[in-house]
Amino acid sequence: MANEELKFDTLKIRGAYNSAEHNYAASVPIYETAAFDLGSAERAGNLFSFSELGFIYSRVGNPTTNVLEQRVAALDGAAGAVAVGSGMAAVTYALFNVAENGGRILTTPYLYGGTIDSFKKIYPKFGVGIDKSENFHNPEELPKDIKPDTKAIFVESISNPNAVVADLEALAKVAHDHDIPLIVDNTFATPYLLNPIKYGADIVIYSATKALGGHGNSIAGLILESGKFNWGNGKFPQFSEELDYTLRDSEGKSRTFLEVFPEAPFTWRVRKNYLAYFGAALSPFNAYLTLIGIETLSERIQKQVENTKKIIDYLEDNDKVEWIKHPFAKDNPYKELAEKYVPKGAGSIFSFGFKGTDEQINKFLNTIKLFNYHTNVGDVRSLIINSPKTTHGELTREEQEFSDIAPNTVRISVGLEDPQDLIADLDQAFEAASKNN
Repeated sequence: MANEELKFDTLKIRGAYNSAEHNYAASVPIYETAAFDLGSAERAGNLFSFSELGFIYSRVGNPTTNVLEQRVAALDGAAGAVAVGSGMAAVTYALFNVAENGGRILTTPYLYGGTIDSFKKIYPKFGVGIDKSENFHNPEELPKDIKPDTKAIFVESISNPNAVVADLEALAKVAHDHDIPLIVDNTFATPYLLNPIKYGADIVIYSATKALGGHGNSIAGLILESGKFNWGNGKFPQFSEELDYTLRDSEGKSRTFLEVFPEAPFTWRVRKNYLAYFGAALSPFNAYLTLIGIETLSERIQKQVENTKKIIDYLEDNDKVEWIKHPFAKDNPYKELAEKYVPKGAGSIFSFGFKGTDEQINKFLNTIKLFNYHTNVGDVRSLIINSPKTTHGELTREEQEFSDIAPNTVRISVGLEDPQDLIADLDQAFEAASKNN
């Protein structure tokens, strides 16, 4: 059956895989090889002129990685996908691909700390400007922040660490009214909770290290494209005007990415330029681990969402908690957007304000037993971290305030353990932190 005929839970297990093409292996094989035999001079000519698609070198394509790319593309309804070595590589390659040679990215303050820090330290040195706007809560005001050389709007669908829910449909309209794409980092939601393409996103990014893989055992990233954006609209000459000799046909004529890959020019340009030459390739083994994780995506995320509700309910009745930032929390300003975009739940990552001193926060974290104290999220294990000192520690206090990250912020990523055990662990840690102070 074609992918488009299958439901989500079938696609996550069987999408983009035909065992007959892989020696009838029931599970996707790991093609642990650096390169592939070309077979003949004639076939080599076909591969290098793109009249035949196949595998040449694992830095730019591998059968195991290809199944991952096509499976996630099927889950998201995307026209193309490229897997890379990490979520940060996915962010960087996608944004460079659209804004290289002097473009600008319009973005929000509500992002992962590493992304914000890279915007400050790395992007300007490569000629890419970053504009952070406060108008994302009022998309109708956002056009005033768009400049002539703005090349994209970039947001996280559910933000790190405060679970801010982006109004994707409104942002897509603003972007498309100005002939630029909406790029969405959908890491926290995963395609199980949210399909950004359905709401107008043109490019979707994942750190598959997180909830997609879900087991904290591999680093991976993905870039997907909707196939609906007009890259030939005049604002992106790198797709339609730059003749590329490496895309030459069998007669040696140089061609553009739009000519060779009209259905997915963005991801193919990432693959041929940034993945090939910056080289953040995803290993076949990590692609395999991510595929295994995706097979239980629905079941994992659903239970994590249910556990999250119970833990937030507990924290809301805790006098040692100052505030909670998640759409499940009372009076959260993103409830309405969450009901629209993520009706199955706004993910399992949220933050709360610890009512106490820095010393008490440290004692609380040092006393936790079941929660792992580390920087990952989306794991089957429950995780906890003091974001201002760690995941967002690259930011100055002024930058943290701009991103609404209070000094007493604690971030939780809820796993698959019994929620009563997790609540008991939090309870004893709160109790310990309040003693002898």
